[in-house]
Amino acid sequence: MASLIKKLIGGRPYYYLRECQRVNGKPKIVWQEYIGTPQQLVLRLTNPQPQEGVVREFGALVAAFHMAKQLDIAATIDRHAPKRGAQGPSVGQYLLVACLNRCVAPRSKAKIGEWYEKTVLPRLLSTKVSQLTSQRFWDNMDRVDENAIIHIEREISATAVSRFGLDLRCLLFDATNFFTFVDSFNDRPELPQRGHSKEGRDNLRIVGLALLVTCDGDVPLFHHTYAGNQHDSVTFGSVTEELAQRCRTLGKGVCDITLVFDKGNNSKENLAAVEQGPFHFVGSLVPTQHPKLLAIKRTQMHRLDQRQLPAVWSYRTRQMVFGVERTVLVTYNHPLYQAQLKTLRREVRKRQRKLQRLQDCLQRHVDKVRKGKKPTLQGTRNRVQAILAGRHMKELFTATVKMGKGQFPRLQWTFKDKIWKKLDETLLGKTLLFTDRDDWSDEQIVCAYRSQSHVEAAFRRMKDPRFLTFRPTHHWTDQKLRVHAFYCVLALMILSLLRRKLAQAGIHMSVVRMIERLADVREIVTLYSAPKKDAPRVRTILSKRDAEQTAMLEALDLSSYLPK
Repeated sequence: MASLIKKLIGGRPYYYLRECQRVNGKPKIVWQEYIGTPQQLVLRLTNPQPQEGVVREFGALVAAFHMAKQLDIAATIDRHAPKRGAQGPSVGQYLLVACLNRCVAPRSKAKIGEWYEKTVLPRLLSTKVSQLTSQRFWDNMDRVDENAIIHIEREISATAVSRFGLDLRCLLFDATNFFTFVDSFNDRPELPQRGHSKEGRDNLRIVGLALLVTCDGDVPLFHHTYAGNQHDSVTFGSVTEELAQRCRTLGKGVCDITLVFDKGNNSKENLAAVEQGPFHFVGSLVPTQHPKLLAIKRTQMHRLDQRQLPAVWSYRTRQMVFGVERTVLVTYNHPLYQAQLKTLRREVRKRQRKLQRLQDCLQRHVDKVRKGKKPTLQGTRNRVQAILAGRHMKELFTATVKMGKGQFPRLQWTFKDKIWKKLDETLLGKTLLFTDRDDWSDEQIVCAYRSQSHVEAAFRRMKDPRFLTFRPTHHWTDQKLRVHAFYCVLALMILSLLRRKLAQAGIHMSVVRMIERLADVREIVTLYSAPKKDAPRVRTILSKRDAEQTAMLEALDLSSYLPK
C-alpha cells in the first residue's frame, strides 16, 4: 500500500508518494513519485482541474521513427551528404522528416511544418518547426545527388538485410510510372515525359520507377528512377549491372538468388546480362509469340500439388528462348481462365452493341429518317477502328465499310466463332514461364513467378492517396524528383519492415490497416495549473487502446517511447 512521505531538503518540506515491499526478507522501496511542496499539494487538492490538453500523433509515427533509427537512416544520409558546420538540422534529419511524413500523412513541403508541430516528433528530434520551410527542404535536397542516393541505398539495404535477417533467395523486379504536374513547356527536366500512364493519365507527363523487392516481407532493396517514355526492357537492361552488384553485396557471396521479372523486360541482351550475373531467374514469355506452346492441349498437362496450387496444371518442356535452350513451363490456371473468359465476353458484347448502333445509325441516314451531317466513308472507318481497339477485338470481328445507296457509307460486320473457339482452347487461362532453374519442380517455378504479386502490391501502396503515396511530388527538376522517389522508397521500406515484424509476432494485417490501427493511438498531454513561480504540472498519457493495439505496440518494441 502506498504512503505519503515528507522529506526535508535544505530545511524545506517536500512530499512523495511511496510504496514499500519486502524483497528477500528486507523492506525495499519499489515505487516512488514526487508530489510537490505543501503549497503545490494544497493547490492540486483544491483545484485538480486541468488547465488545457494537447493531443499529438503517436502510434504510427513513433513506430516508423523507431524503425528509421534501427535502419540508421539519418546518419547514413549524413555520411554521404555532409553539411559544413552547425547550419541547422542535417540533410539526414530533413529527409528523415520527409520520409516519416510520407509514411503516415503525406503533405507538401510547405505543409510539413504544420503537420510536424502536431506530432510527437518535436520531443524526439532537435528540429524546430520554424526550420521546416519548403525552401530549407529544397536547399538540403540539393546536397543529395544521384551518386549519393545509390551509395546511401546500398548501406541502408545492407543494414535491413543483416539486422532483420531478410530472405534473399527470391527477389522480384518490376517497374511502373507515376503521373506528375510538371508543365508541358518546362524543358529542363528529362525524367517527366509523355508516355503510357499506368494510371490512365496520358494527358500528363510521367516518371518511371523500377523496384527490386524481397519476397520476404515486400521490402524494397533497390530503386531506379527513369524517363517516363522509356520501355521496361530498356530500363531493365540499364540496371542489370547495379542489380548484380547489389545482390553480391547483400548476399555476401551466397549466389542462390532467383530474380523474378515479367515479360516486359525480355530481350536477348537483357537475358545475356542476367546470365552473367550472380542470380538465377524466372520470367514469362509473350504467349502470342509462341503459338506452338499455346497449342499444347490441357489434356497433355498434369495437375500440380493442390495444397500449394489448387486448380493449376502444367506441361514442362525444353525450348530455345532468345538463342539459349531453357526450361519452359506451359501452365493452365482454371480461375484465371474463368476470369479472362468473363472479361472477354463482356468486351465482345460491348463491341456488338456499338457496331449494331452504328449500323442502324447509318441505315437511318439512308432511309432519310435521321437529319444532320452526312457521314463520310473515312469518318465511319475511323469510328469502327476505335470500336475494335480492344485486345483480340480485331481478331474476333470482321467489319467492312463501303459506299452504298445514295453515296452513304454502309457497315457490314460479323463475329468469328472459329477464332473465339481457338482463343478459348489455346490462350485463355495459360501462362508461359521460362527459367534456368532446371533443378526446380514445376510447383517451385510457378510459386516463384506468382510471388511477382509482392512487387505489384508495393506499387499499389505507393499509389494509395492516404498513406505512402508518391504524389503529390511538387518538384520540377530531375534532381529533386530523384530525391523525392528515394525517400518515398525509404518510407515503403520502413512500413514493409514494420508489417513483417508484426507478422512474425502473429499479427497479420495490411499496411493500410496497420497504419490506421497505430494512428488511432494518440499521446494526450494534460497541463495543470501551478503557483505563479512554478511551471505547470504536466501529465502525459496515451489514448485508450484495445487488446490488438496494445499487442502491436509490444511487438514493435515501443515501450521506451511510452509516457512515464
